[in-house]
Amino acid sequence: MGGSSPCASCKLLRRRCAKDCIFAPYFPSDDPHKFAIVHKVFGASNVNKMLQELPVHQRADAVSSLVYEANARVRDPIYGCVGAISHLQNQVSQLQMQLAVAQTEILCIHMQQEPQLPTHQIELDDKAFLIPSNLNTLPQFISFASSSNVMQEPLKIESLWT
Repeated sequence: MGGSSPCASCKLLRRRCAKDCIFAPYFPSDDPHKFAIVHKVFGASNVNKMLQELPVHQRADAVSSLVYEANARVRDPIYGCVGAISHLQNQVSQLQMQLAVAQTEILCIHMQQEPQLPTHQIELDDKAFLIPSNLNTLPQFISFASSSNVMQEPLKIESLWT
């Protein structure tokens, strides 16, 4: 910034903040933690190189991404953001299964009110359900959505949010 107060990066690195300091627009002096965590994970030299390789209009987004990833890496040094994403994907998968079970239960209740359809019994999660023998009669809103890209085992969940 070259003026009264050095940016957070120059303050942490104990150097003079030049007018053309590449860090100054993205790491203001009033938020020193933001640069400190990025510096700890990526190093000032690497961040400097990354920012110089980007067009000016993309640098703010890159800094936001670096700060987010650095925070994730501090919480989970092995998986970082990928661990958080995996955890959320597992939650989505579990909720989709719970929704499918609830929809099946609703269908069974409706089916019990219309006993004229031939049915057979299935078991899901230790619960018995009557479903029609002719599966073409199932309502379209019932879907057992499963995503093949969702990991089945969570990755180090205990360290994601602590």
